[in-house]
Amino acid sequence: MKTPTYILGINHTYHELSAAIIRDGILVSCIEEERLSRIKHGKDAQVDNPNILPIASIDYCLKSAGIQPKEIDCIGISFEPRQRLRNIDIDPYYEHHNWGSKMGEELFVEKLMQVPDLLSAHLEGYDKSNIKWIPHHICHAASAFFVSPYDEAAIICIDGIGEFASTWLGQGKGNNMSVLKEINYPNSLGFLWEKISKFLGFSDYDAAKVMGLSAYGNPDKFHHCFQQLLSLERDGTFSINNDITRFRLEDFHSLEELFKVKKVNNLREITSAHRDIAAGMQKITNDTMLHLAKYIANATKSTYLCLAGGVALNCVANHEILKSKYFESIYIQPASNDAGTALGAAFQIWNSLMGNQRTYVMDHSYTSSEYGANDIEHVLRKEELHYNKITNIEEVVAELLAEGDYIIGWFQGKMEWGPRALGNRSLLADPRNAKMKDILNLRIKKRESFRPFAPSVLEEYAQEWFKIPDCCDSISKQFMLFTFPVHEDKIPIIPAVVHVNNTSRVQLVNKRTNPRYYHLIAKFLEKTGVPMILNTSFNDNEPIVCTPLDAVNTFKKTEMDYLVMDNFLVHR
Repeated sequence: MKTPTYILGINHTYHELSAAIIRDGILVSCIEEERLSRIKHGKDAQVDNPNILPIASIDYCLKSAGIQPKEIDCIGISFEPRQRLRNIDIDPYYEHHNWGSKMGEELFVEKLMQVPDLLSAHLEGYDKSNIKWIPHHICHAASAFFVSPYDEAAIICIDGIGEFASTWLGQGKGNNMSVLKEINYPNSLGFLWEKISKFLGFSDYDAAKVMGLSAYGNPDKFHHCFQQLLSLERDGTFSINNDITRFRLEDFHSLEELFKVKKVNNLREITSAHRDIAAGMQKITNDTMLHLAKYIANATKSTYLCLAGGVALNCVANHEILKSKYFESIYIQPASNDAGTALGAAFQIWNSLMGNQRTYVMDHSYTSSEYGANDIEHVLRKEELHYNKITNIEEVVAELLAEGDYIIGWFQGKMEWGPRALGNRSLLADPRNAKMKDILNLRIKKRESFRPFAPSVLEEYAQEWFKIPDCCDSISKQFMLFTFPVHEDKIPIIPAVVHVNNTSRVQLVNKRTNPRYYHLIAKFLEKTGVPMILNTSFNDNEPIVCTPLDAVNTFKKTEMDYLVMDNFLVHR
């Protein structure tokens, strides 16, 4: 019998630390470090910490594959440090000893070059010659194309920065990919999102909050200002005026002068002007993504598009590309952010460097951390919780949800890969309850009132409730990566999952990929006539829960009404 080939992919350079392992070109598991460490994003990106590794994720992957370190044939790291020093002094606006400075960039690369030794030490003397550095955007591209259902596709990767580029435009064919254009720093749409997020009083990681806020503003009010920040070029690229943005400085004076609006220091200071700025940021993003999509559609003549990078999590812009009909179908891998580059590193080695044919499609996001009934009941007993084991658990939970006011923690099967909870680590509620947004925010989520909640809808009913373009790939619709307008006659029926602009960030639920969640929603449909439930992530200002103990701890410290794990119904 042929010995299997195992490839481990790792992401650790900036944030969203993660690991993935494949066996003979088939994914065994992938997981994000934050779920195990309980530290959001795994860490913050700093010049002195790229050598902090996703140790828990690596160990989990080896355990899930049932192998020892010596059985790993190759390790891929989703970064090429030798390309990084191009950043030195390219930007006149930087802090000494930090990003962009000679001292800061050299320290960053020095720390990165320690990684093979650190990995070898952790993996029992693993042979460092089998550790490969792979460029960041190649890993993003591989994470989308090599696990997509397409034999050929155009590829757009767009984020903050890799080694030096911020955007990668290319094409995939079979087991190879080629680059058409790269857009380099400081021309970074991802960094513009970070800067505007901070200008509006949020953090670097709060682009999703700005996207939610944008629906409350007028996108045209500051469009002329954003056109001074970002220019769409005739060659299909874009450029950013870093004399205003000054990405590497905590300096917002130029933006204040441009907008004639003060930076937000406390979220209570947000005004209609700030909401208009958020809307303007979303509009310029839509314009930029359409500009890139049009260019690459013409350049490649491809029928299909793969999207990757942190900006590919922008559900609103993704919908705009769908509406454009530049492509017949679009695929986005569920962890399109930096976490996904671990997956991409592994498949880039298997498919491209080793020349193997593609045999795997990522058609669901349930890739890690499954717990059996015995493990769950052990935790419930140890924590002295009140619970019952119920055979027809979906029927009972659907009945509770249909009563309208209950919030239920739902912990089932394998954990999701990527930032969205997709029905295995979710908080569930009735979408018909108009007060549910406020109830969830008050009792559990403690988050901004303008942020919407999402529906999980049975796939075959989606077109009846939402205006979904035919060109949306059936796989990607399962990953909650697109917003869709709600049919006008349905808006009053499901107010808890309709945003202020009458759209929803929709997850389609497929009977094959998540039968238990599908069955639960089907039971809710029987009782209410509504083929969907409200779904939000099972967490409380921390990473999504991973283990039964994580779920129990969140249940204890919040005011959710019930917790369901496997067939166990936990009550107060």
